[in-house]
Amino acid sequence: MIDEVVMLRHGRTSYNLAHRLQGQIDVPLDIVGQWQADQSGYALASRFYWAKVSRLAANPHMIAQPPVDAAERTDISQYAEAPAARRRMVVISSDLYRAQQTAHAFADLLGLDVTCDARLRERSFGQWEGLTREEIKAIDAEAYASWKQHTGGETRYGVESRAHVGERGANAVRALIADPAYADETPTTMMLVGHGSWITAAVSNLLGLAPDGMNALGGMRNACWCRLKVRHTINGQPATQPLFDLEEYNTAPAIANTADWENGPADLRGPHMPGWKPIVW
Repeated sequence: MIDEVVMLRHGRTSYNLAHRLQGQIDVPLDIVGQWQADQSGYALASRFYWAKVSRLAANPHMIAQPPVDAAERTDISQYAEAPAARRRMVVISSDLYRAQQTAHAFADLLGLDVTCDARLRERSFGQWEGLTREEIKAIDAEAYASWKQHTGGETRYGVESRAHVGERGANAVRALIADPAYADETPTTMMLVGHGSWITAAVSNLLGLAPDGMNALGGMRNACWCRLKVRHTINGQPATQPLFDLEEYNTAPAIANTADWENGPADLRGPHMPGWKPIVW
């Protein structure tokens, strides 16, 4: 059964850099976004290295063996007997390409498959997709102000409400936890790779927070993650619905504390790449 959920936001895209609302527009990572995804992938692969051992224990034919004339063969029983063999990790990504790229930056290091699921897609921003905040304000300053104040004016332009994206995200998480493919007795970590608004809204819903108060959590930075513990019992009795404890939020790899995370290292930035600047409402 799934007892841990990790949610990882995709790396930077050209739309992120320009502060354009992506929503469900399919935009790939830019060069800095790929670097971010790789750095988080390395950090998470190190942390969850047990998942590689688990995969090899379940597929012993994939364990590397030396030539037949070697003094010894690799001891397969070490993998089967390792505690890691008794856990499982599954990686599920939004079907938008930027999320898939980020998912593979982690999963490929451990030899894990990536399953795509459209339920993890970003919040739809309707007619506002592809626009900057300045462009939105020029079209309808009143709706822009309502969006900023969390009073729902953006929905007039077909933007998915905060409440709906939170409910959609939480329902997807609960459905995946209940999926028979993962509902056996094997303790399982589920890695969900997706989008900032979707993650924040889904976590808020799972924790029972007000959908329009979700800024209490703060926004997710590119290629950062959160982690929830999933509890299936209350005082030793089965719970009717899984319960969630938020144990990490907006966590970045250690390199983010020493490097310019949003702009990436200098040797990746060409002469025509603008610098990233914080969003100004």
